Amino acid sequence: MDKDHLTELFSVFGPIEVRRMFGAAGLFADGVMFGLVSGGVIYLKADTETSPRFAGEGCEPFSYATKTGRRTVTSHWRLPDRLYDDPDELAQWARMAFGTAVAAARKKRR
Repeated sequence: MDKDHLTELFSVFGPIEVRRMFGAAGLFADGVMFGLVSGGVIYLKADTETSPRFAGEGCEPFSYATKTGRRTVTSHWRLPDRLYDDPDELAQWARMAFGTAVAAARKKRR
């Protein structure tokens, strides 16, 4: 997924920055990472309050291969496929992920 496509996809949410990192790309708004793209799949930031919403859509958390198997990262969940065609609802989910990311950053600073 290229930067132009991602920028267009999130246009209703607002301006985003796409930064390459560790074989993937981070999605940033106002300097805060709220999502990532790996293998052409978008994952959004989630926490214990918001992850059930992703699970309810049949989505899974981000995972990657390691030398000893797979590692699952429950702080990022796959964007529901239906949202790729619904920019208004995608923006709602992106706002939720952004809010989660901001809250996590504040908590980390404490």
